[in-house]
Amino acid sequence: MQWHNETLLAGALLLTMAVALGGLSSRMGVPFLLVFLVVGMAAGEDGPGGIDFDDFSLSFLIGNLALAVILLDGGLRTRLQTFRVGLRPALVLASAGVAVTAGATGLFATWVLGIDWRTGLLLGAIVASTDAAAVFSLLKSSGLRLNDRVGATLEIESGVNDPMAIFLTLTLIAVVQTATVPGVGALGFEFLRQFGVGAAAGVAGGWAMAATARWWAVGEGLAAILVGAVGVGVFALTNLLGGSGFLAVYLFGLVAGHRASAGHGEMLRAMDGLAWLAQAGLFLLLGLLVTPSELPQLLGAALAIAVFLIAVARPLAVLACLAPFRFAPAETAYVSWVGLRGAVPIVLALFPLLAGVPQAKLLFNVAFVVVLVSLLIQGTTVTWAARRLRVELPQRDGPVAEHALAGGQVLAEFRVAAGAPACGLAPSALPLPVGCTVAQVATAGGPIIAPLAANPSYGAAPGPSGSADPPVPAPERRLAAGDVVALVGSPRLLTRCGAIFAAIGTATGQGSSMVLQMSAEARWGEVRMLYGLPSRTASHDAVPLWEALEAFAGRPLVEGDRIEVGASAFVVVEVDAGRAARIAFEPRKHAAARLRPSVRQS
Repeated sequence: MQWHNETLLAGALLLTMAVALGGLSSRMGVPFLLVFLVVGMAAGEDGPGGIDFDDFSLSFLIGNLALAVILLDGGLRTRLQTFRVGLRPALVLASAGVAVTAGATGLFATWVLGIDWRTGLLLGAIVASTDAAAVFSLLKSSGLRLNDRVGATLEIESGVNDPMAIFLTLTLIAVVQTATVPGVGALGFEFLRQFGVGAAAGVAGGWAMAATARWWAVGEGLAAILVGAVGVGVFALTNLLGGSGFLAVYLFGLVAGHRASAGHGEMLRAMDGLAWLAQAGLFLLLGLLVTPSELPQLLGAALAIAVFLIAVARPLAVLACLAPFRFAPAETAYVSWVGLRGAVPIVLALFPLLAGVPQAKLLFNVAFVVVLVSLLIQGTTVTWAARRLRVELPQRDGPVAEHALAGGQVLAEFRVAAGAPACGLAPSALPLPVGCTVAQVATAGGPIIAPLAANPSYGAAPGPSGSADPPVPAPERRLAAGDVVALVGSPRLLTRCGAIFAAIGTATGQGSSMVLQMSAEARWGEVRMLYGLPSRTASHDAVPLWEALEAFAGRPLVEGDRIEVGASAFVVVEVDAGRAARIAFEPRKHAAARLRPSVRQS
């Protein structure tokens, strides 16, 4: 009994310390996950904690469970629009990109460590995939809002590249142990089984979960536990069938989250806690597994491999894989940089240990150093790199609170900022998208007041004291800074309402020089002549602005795209129904004088 209590106390203290230190370190740009990893190392046998833990089998079980929960949470949060934008480049990165990274890193490791080429390629396969836990958590905790194409590619790649890494790892373990290379037919069959069974099981499980969601009338906390339990069940069953459980649980979350929209927001808030608990426990456990005293003798070689992976292998793979998709150089550079390594390589490094592969502990220690370097260098510069490469978008002027309603509708509350377009307007005069309605208005520091449409006496003066007469009708009260307006509509429409309540200029772009927004339907010829911009042909002038910019870019536009035209640039601010709807114009300093106030639009 005493042993159990001591274990629980140690675990609680470790988790408390990691979360407390993580909160402090995040202000300095240090990733939470790195703190969990370091706290686990400090609690291990070489640290002040002195905990001797080397149960690799238990670690493998817990690691798989935690990764399943993390991938499930990532799938639930991935918008279907993300798949439309980034699916093809992400799939190429998740397959060919992982293979190229593994091959290049493996050959370099063979030379640096002086090991057999098979063992070197096995190490390359272990560290080749980006980590969903690291990517999801860092992008979420950093508050970054990325260019749609870049963000979608990174999210999907990290969610679906584990099957390729596992396939390569298991194949190379067999090669190392048997000294024979399987035939092309056997490799092809195993590859198709991993991806095919994983994809089919994930989609079928997610569809079934969404179709039967109305039968499970439980609270948001229990709903998260239920979805988590079913997701882990899909993960385990897929593995038993020979497919990729990691791919299955990610697709399960994506399909279930997309099809069952009712109560989705509340469930995500509960699911967020489960995902953070999984990440914290996983990185603490992996930190405990490492013996720091074993690292100095291989530190130089491990650091060289980590630097080669970050600076050569990953960029080489990304450049080759994204070339057909017309990514801008800055976008390609950012995708290369955010190839974060995290829990997945360390969990994959447990495979050789459990299989009894020679030099397995060497592979584990090198993988750990690679992850540590990746989190320390890449993880701390995610935001800085996004700003330097100009792939960061301004934050949406989102609601202060959201509440899911029946039928997929959402009640969203927006606070009116000083100087916002909504200031001075009556609620009924707000320029809302068709399908959005004002539910209520709360005055600053005052009671909730129903809008005019629901209450004809809204804003009316009261009748004489003691009189039975109704209030005297008065003009509809106009909105002021600090008021809170509650809107009802679909999530897609409500995302377009934030700019109405935000201060003018806060959501218009990536630099102070961006002073103009215009409709994407404006004629290119008029815009070109107004600002002295080049055009390809005379017939080009008759097309809408969005079509002309797609011709310049050579691909469909997504939110955040930046298209250089002559001495100026255009940035896509809003995309609606797959087409650019609002575009911001950013003049160069020498071109700013040509701006005419007559065409400025809010």
